[in-house]
Amino acid sequence: MSKEHESNQPVRATLLPYGQQWLDEQDIEAVVKVLRGDFITQGPAIQAFERKVAEYVGAKYAVAFANGTAALHGACFAAEIGQGDEVITTPITFLASSNCVLYQGGTPVFADIDMDTYNVDPAEIESKITERTKAIIAVDFTGQPVEIDRISMLAHDRNLVLIQDAAHSLGATYAGRKIGSCADMTMFSFHPVKHVTTGEGGIITTDNERYYERLLLFRSHGMTREPEKLTRTDGPWYYEMQELGYNYRMTDMQAALGASQMDKLDDFIARRREIAATYNEFFSTLPGLVVPKQYPMAESSWHLYIIRWLPEYFTADRREIFEALRAENIGINVHYIPVYLQPYYKGLGYCSGLCPNAETYYNTAITLPLFPKMMDKDVVDVMTAVKKVYGLFLK
Repeated sequence: MSKEHESNQPVRATLLPYGQQWLDEQDIEAVVKVLRGDFITQGPAIQAFERKVAEYVGAKYAVAFANGTAALHGACFAAEIGQGDEVITTPITFLASSNCVLYQGGTPVFADIDMDTYNVDPAEIESKITERTKAIIAVDFTGQPVEIDRISMLAHDRNLVLIQDAAHSLGATYAGRKIGSCADMTMFSFHPVKHVTTGEGGIITTDNERYYERLLLFRSHGMTREPEKLTRTDGPWYYEMQELGYNYRMTDMQAALGASQMDKLDDFIARRREIAATYNEFFSTLPGLVVPKQYPMAESSWHLYIIRWLPEYFTADRREIFEALRAENIGINVHYIPVYLQPYYKGLGYCSGLCPNAETYYNTAITLPLFPKMMDKDVVDVMTAVKKVYGLFLK
């Protein structure tokens, strides 16, 4: 960073994070009501939250989990992914999208991204399908749905399970249809930076009764007390562990918060879209910055807003630009490092150059703050800071 820039007064006096939850008194009261009740876990708030999410997205079933990673693990279990099975996914995602395959003994296969949408390219998925392919985990990166129609056709034609990692896309639509009812199983995350929060939490929606039953079993030690599923009975206390499951249960406190937050989801998304439109209009006037492109069939719920800085336009590399924006107290971030470049994955035999588009994207991307609690002044601060740093480093 130049001495000239260091001496300048930052645009903001305090740090603006890239994402943040928005809780109100209604949310707090919902949690307090549970705390004053009979159940703080394994109680009725779980089912109420699951019904609310299922109804919102138009799915028959929903199964809540302790977090999104646990939910993805559950989806891989329900799909019966195991040793020798390959699962195709994108490298531009959080680690959980492929780690969940490893948990089940499967092998993640990375397909490159489309450089317009940054989502996994359906043609790349098709090129990676082998006789060992068992499933596809398609990730709705930034909130923009994948080309689910094309990917669904690929999965259907080859008898593959389609899991949609929609951690970023609650409330998004594809061809007018809510995400959550398009794939065999869909995962949503409720981390505090997501559209609604339960603190930590995740959920799988599905229309498939078998998957639903396996998900329920998996999140609670693989254990059941349902009389019709028992192999025998010793009395009313009797239970059986029928699979190797985990303790992946969500608490009633989390579920109550999530149900309250769901009441505000559409308003949250409307504000995200408003901020994204303001950003698009402003940043599209600055040559060398690439604003996010939207696939015509998809309507994003805008979890993240990413701009790419084309290196040929600037005297600084991405790290210098990143540090300069941070010095302006703009809490920018980078989403994501291609998964296969992580040391653990390199130890499994993955190497650089596997997905060239993903690596080009990663080297140029910066995530800007975007969350519904942002004030108009916060939005202006982001644009002001970006323009300031842009002018500093423009060739």
